[in-house]
Amino acid sequence: MILAIDTSTQWLSIALYDWENEVFPYEKTWRSSRRHTTELAPAVDKILIDSGITADNLKAVAIATGPGSFTSLRIGLAFAKGMALVNHLDLIGIPSLDILAATVPPASIPLICILQAGRKNLAACRYHFDEMWKEEGETFVTTPQELSENIYTETIICGEMDHEMRRIIGRKWKKAQLCSPSASIRRASTLAELASIRLSKDMTDDPALLAPIYLHTINSIPVIE
Repeated sequence: MILAIDTSTQWLSIALYDWENEVFPYEKTWRSSRRHTTELAPAVDKILIDSGITADNLKAVAIATGPGSFTSLRIGLAFAKGMALVNHLDLIGIPSLDILAATVPPASIPLICILQAGRKNLAACRYHFDEMWKEEGETFVTTPQELSENIYTETIICGEMDHEMRRIIGRKWKKAQLCSPSASIRRASTLAELASIRLSKDMTDDPALLAPIYLHTINSIPVIE
């Protein structure tokens, strides 16, 4: 069983995944109204109790590693590391934008996954499809306006956007194909499936070395052409 946790932003998601039988006993995704530190542990307790699962039934803990909110990422990673160390579980970190990309159907055009990075900025990464969505270049920070101005070919945009962000990016309606709000939420079930692939290949992380992805500076946005 894999316990998957995503605390990258205000959206918090947890799931249990029976990776050997490909069954999800439980998943919960919600917009946290308080600090994750007060909601995460009780939510994990509830998911285990409701599913009749104990730590002894777990094989691994999967955690979203960012980019995202500094505090939110720190809380999630500390909790995941603690569970893994105390219960002798494997630990698997997955970049948060990769979780979004994995939910998008195959396409021949580029994909940009985004999440809110504070101060009206967006953390973004470009992907291309080759059997699966693969990163193309480094993660960068931009604004909705900059992102819109630098899209010159048909591009799928998926991720956290409020109404104003969707309006600005969606101005290029012939070029920017915005995923629906429901398709733009990171779900721990997707995180768990990505982690199960790594777990099957014995690709786990060292709790002492796994670190969150923080964006300390604003990188220049690449031209999307």
